Amino acid sequence: MPKISKQDLIKLQKTLKTDQAIGDRFNITRQAVHQIRQRYGIPSIIRDTAERNDKIITMYKKGMTGPEIAEKVGLSMSHVYKIVGYAGVKKNDAAVSRANTKKVRQHRSH
Repeated sequence: MPKISKQDLIKLQKTLKTDQAIGDRFNITRQAVHQIRQRYGIPSIIRDTAERNDKIITMYKKGMTGPEIAEKVGLSMSHVYKIVGYAGVKKNDAAVSRANTKKVRQHRSH
C-alpha cells in the first residue's frame, strides 16, 4: 500500500474530493483510502455537506429521479438515496412516475 501522509491526504481531499478519486490516483481501492482516513482520524469531506444535501433533497422533492440527481451532482445513486433517506423524505411519487414513463417510452422506441 502506498504511503500517504496525513497532510497529503487532507490536500488530496480538497482537490479530488472522494476516496474513489484518491484511490484511483494511487491505484488502490476506495476502501483502502477510507481505512487510511480512519487511521489518521480524517473525516470524509463529502458525507455531511449540508448545502449539497439540501440541494439533492430539493431536486428529489421536485420530481427528479435518483439517477438524474446522481448524474447532476456527481455522486452514486446509492449515495443520493442514502441522503434522501437520512433526511426522512419518503419515496417520491412524482419521480417514480417520471421514471416509469421514461421506461415505457424507451421500451416503445426499441
